[in-house]
Amino acid sequence: MTKTALVAVNLGQAEFEESFDELGLLAASAGAQVVLRFQVNRKAIDSATFIGSGKVQEILLECEANEVELVVFNHQLSPAQQRNLEQILGLTVLDRTGLILDIFAIRAQSHEGKLQVELAQLEYLSSRLVRRHAGLSGQQGGIGMRGPGETQLETDRRLIGSRMVLLKSKLAKLQKQRQTQRKRRERTGQFTVAIVGYTNAGKSTLFNTLASGKAYTADQLFATLDTTSRKVFLKPGVDMVLMDTVGFVRDLSHSLIEAFKATLETTVQADLLLHVVDLSSPDRHAQIREVNKVLADIDAGDIPQLVVWNKIDACAREPEVQAGDDGTISSVFVSARHNKGLDMLRKAIAEFAESHYERSRNFQPDSLSDY
Repeated sequence: MTKTALVAVNLGQAEFEESFDELGLLAASAGAQVVLRFQVNRKAIDSATFIGSGKVQEILLECEANEVELVVFNHQLSPAQQRNLEQILGLTVLDRTGLILDIFAIRAQSHEGKLQVELAQLEYLSSRLVRRHAGLSGQQGGIGMRGPGETQLETDRRLIGSRMVLLKSKLAKLQKQRQTQRKRRERTGQFTVAIVGYTNAGKSTLFNTLASGKAYTADQLFATLDTTSRKVFLKPGVDMVLMDTVGFVRDLSHSLIEAFKATLETTVQADLLLHVVDLSSPDRHAQIREVNKVLADIDAGDIPQLVVWNKIDACAREPEVQAGDDGTISSVFVSARHNKGLDMLRKAIAEFAESHYERSRNFQPDSLSDY
């Protein structure tokens, strides 16, 4: 495991400790061994090194003493800040976005997921291309690498740009395929449900329990990256297409949201969102706000939600259903792992589905082979 130091700057923001702890979980999910944690209290960010030269020297000494190989910042670093820090520390430096991309690269399984990861990585890398030494100031030799007066840096950027165009084209084709599938569901009136929520809230466990599926589950952040769909029969004459989606996380950069919008688009297509919340997390309300923020960013903020308070077994709480002022069920308390309260949840979803099918007069059950 890679010996890693974590750095977080406290500017007086709310939920600083929770965010810093989450960085540790992210690092562990990437296979890092966290040996040092540095909390830096500042009133403003240093434009050159983010934390100031004095603090960088302090971190350098500690990292040398503990044989640290990687330093991860709980923030987005500018390309110049990242370059300056690597030059001073003599170590690989990652920011939060770079760490998440590394985890995504590990988790992606489907063809589309791998394409999205590569595109996001190239977009991240393209802004961080710099000359590593003076020998790169001119064109390097090699068949196929000689351009009309281009420097190696310009060649790298051109090749990355060409690859990004190709990846976007492939993802656009996959998006059209999904749109075709969606139109087929719309013609049949098929009721679709997307499971959303903060990463590690238990979404895939809930999916497996409801759909008897085999989505990958683990007690780690971003255990699931690729969207999985199953057709689920709720009761005689009432069914749904259930979709498991990638987990959300705080401070998800705009570039990451854009790169994975194709996967998150399944959320936009849903008739109902099951918003899974880890009831045992002390940070649960902030996590709800983060999920709703991203949903708004991808134009899914107006889709009806059913809040699923998961992991009641960790809170010694019994299954329960709560309704809003209009009498519609708004939340269900369950334990997906121990199959507690799932009958209540299925009944609540069935009520939403029945209302949907009433509005779709021409609904005909689609064949299982379509899903």
